[in-house]
Amino acid sequence: MEKKMSKIKVACPCIFGLESVLSAEVKKLGVQNIEVTDGRVTFMGDLEDVAKANIWLRTAERVLIVLGSFRAETFEELFQGVKALEFENFIRKEDAFPVKGWSLNSKLHSVPDCQSIVKRAIVKRLSEKYGQNWFEETGCRVQVQFSILKNIVTVMLDTSGAGLHKRGYRQNANIAPIKETLAAGIVDLARIRNDSLVYDPFCGSGTLLIEAALYALNIAPGINRRFSAERWSIFSDDTFKRVRREALEQIDRKASFRGYGYDIDPAAVELTQENARKAGVANRFQIAQRDIADFHTDELRALILTNPPYGERMLEVKEAQKIYRTMGRVFERRKYLSYYIISPDEQFEDLFGSGADRRRKLYNGMIKCQLYMYFKGEPEKPAAARQENRNE
Repeated sequence: MEKKMSKIKVACPCIFGLESVLSAEVKKLGVQNIEVTDGRVTFMGDLEDVAKANIWLRTAERVLIVLGSFRAETFEELFQGVKALEFENFIRKEDAFPVKGWSLNSKLHSVPDCQSIVKRAIVKRLSEKYGQNWFEETGCRVQVQFSILKNIVTVMLDTSGAGLHKRGYRQNANIAPIKETLAAGIVDLARIRNDSLVYDPFCGSGTLLIEAALYALNIAPGINRRFSAERWSIFSDDTFKRVRREALEQIDRKASFRGYGYDIDPAAVELTQENARKAGVANRFQIAQRDIADFHTDELRALILTNPPYGERMLEVKEAQKIYRTMGRVFERRKYLSYYIISPDEQFEDLFGSGADRRRKLYNGMIKCQLYMYFKGEPEKPAAARQENRNE
């Protein structure tokens, strides 16, 4: 199998609303031809860039190699389009190559039928290249993905395996955790620095605090996990090991970042401490059991990042809204104190008592939320603030 090849197209899906954050991350990789679409960032790079993307990108959901795109309105067009792609560059004759995909607003709408045809087309292609008709698929796994959107077929290979939100530190979580990639996006939007002081008064399983620490200390989020492509023969030159070694050397061990986490649930406190230990950042935190009504800080400059309870998932709506009112009372509005609060409650600003300085629509799982950002000190009147930010 030839290991040297021209630039390849790489696609990184992300949570809707985090496209600009991911695009900025991708630019830091030094790659070319970056394109941003809804829920996805693509770029041109080489195999080392694929490894870097898996290990370094904080808000990408996974890293996919795009083999090609073509139009198909019939099964024959689908078969021939897939068969024309160079699977042999990545799949050895002994490798497993399962197929999955989806179709939307296309003539080829039966996913099981499309799945079968894509598989047969790959087998035909590899049969011609390797001179054999039967593939036992006992080697490493190369997951093939296809999408069909408005009759345009895109065929990709998944290099990540488990989603990139699975950093390895959160094997356990509380009842309604925030996804690691979403937490990383909020951390980026809050402009965390290596000397930041961060609070989370609803720390849950510690995800926001841990992602803030990883960002502040420049710890690559994928540094302690493995990826599917590491077993592919095309990466057998220790590409991933080399990128990991370089990432270890870039950790900012002199950073003065500190974090404080509170939760009324003692199990959440213990869980945050356990996950922080797994992430290697426990020494940066002070975690304690505390009610939101007792929250305060005497620090002159701090960031409060939090994911308060949602009525539809953890508490009755009235209880959650009572918490929002309490937050509005105890979250002091003054210069150099900033708040980044994610909530699905459309009445949040009314309950909190002031309109956000900025909002951003995000999704926590399937729940549509708003990230309410307060960073201008003394609040304006809620109604005026809401009117000013109506189209944010």
